[in-house]
Amino acid sequence: MKELISLFFTFAKVGVMTFGGGYAMLPILQREVVEKKHWATEEELMDYFAIGQCTPGVIAVNTATFIGQKCKGILGGILATLGVVFPSLIIISLLAGVIEAFKEIELVQYAFGGIRVCVCVLILNAVVKLLKKAVVDPATLIIFIAVTVCSTVFANISPIIFVLIAAALGIAIKAIEGGKK
Repeated sequence: MKELISLFFTFAKVGVMTFGGGYAMLPILQREVVEKKHWATEEELMDYFAIGQCTPGVIAVNTATFIGQKCKGILGGILATLGVVFPSLIIISLLAGVIEAFKEIELVQYAFGGIRVCVCVLILNAVVKLLKKAVVDPATLIIFIAVTVCSTVFANISPIIFVLIAAALGIAIKAIEGGKK
């Protein structure tokens, strides 16, 4: 029971501190779930993010569900999911009534501009950290470069296609490497 409560409150903490969507939560998730609680490894967290990107729904919710389910089964998945969305529900409910009144205020616009820049930096830091763990050999570097170029050139293609192609390339490269041994 203690770990179920911990799942809820840990993900509520992640939810309340995350501005800018699922990718912005990555550094917070990494610190809370990998470093502090040891509920997942960095590699597992990357896998959950990749799978969460390919499944319907919000990536933060999907990732919380995966981690909660891994730790404490279905009930853990439900509580982690509720934890990550609870702060947003409360904050959005409070803001919905007043946001229209304040959105034209210049100071509020500047604040949101600063928040957007900060979120970009947080996402960049998460990407750099993930990159160091994901690109571990020439094969993964080639996949990284190919996906980066293709996703830039073909920006209108669903990210799911890139994830599936990268998965197929990873399988093919390991099969070829295995055949050489």
